Amino acid sequence: MINKTLIVGSMAGMGLLLGINSSQVMAQMPHEKMYSSGTELKNKFQKVEQPLWIKSAITVGGLGLIGLELWWFLLSKPR
Repeated sequence: MINKTLIVGSMAGMGLLLGINSSQVMAQMPHEKMYSSGTELKNKFQKVEQPLWIKSAITVGGLGLIGLELWWFLLSKPR
């Protein structure tokens, strides 16, 4: 039977190894290849205007879910 800690350790080691390798590859790329031109970056992202009521609804909904999660895990009494 395979040990649970062996599996978790192997996955963590593989993630660390892949993380180190990917950062080295990005560090070795020339600056010109990462960002071809300044206009490309400006055209990539465009600001989307949204009505205030949508922003408010999303904020209230998010705060409500955070409150529900805090109540569920910290304040509810186990039976």
